[in-house]
Amino acid sequence: MKKLGVIAMLITFITFVPSHNYAQPDVECPKIKQLEETSIKDKNELLNALKIIVPNTYEKGEYGELFSEWDVITALPFPKTVGQENDEVYYEMAKNFCGEAVADKSWLVRLYFPKWEGKSASALEGQIFLSKSKENGWFVWFRYH
Repeated sequence: MKKLGVIAMLITFITFVPSHNYAQPDVECPKIKQLEETSIKDKNELLNALKIIVPNTYEKGEYGELFSEWDVITALPFPKTVGQENDEVYYEMAKNFCGEAVADKSWLVRLYFPKWEGKSASALEGQIFLSKSKENGWFVWFRYH
């Protein structure tokens, strides 16, 4: 009977002790060998590519219309975000998700969606992590909001 009581206590303890597993988004990291070197000189090219990328990334589903107007807040290679108060944290996220080598060949784009004003603070701004593929050009590898 004592053994049964001990087993029951162990099962209860294991079941109710909080786990330190933290949820991490499901990120499909790009392969470093497939990424093209880019620099701040490529910013205009990226801004032009966003005209297709943003609608393809955001304008889907029930609320797609609310993402149809947007402005770029930030468009920087991740290493250039160091020291930028509102941007640097995303560089750390990119390094955490896919490693420094991928992060260093990627860009942060922060977007403002004015149609969400007064409706949703979390949807008002979007953040996407992009890289440039040697074969297929610019692509989003992670959407935060």
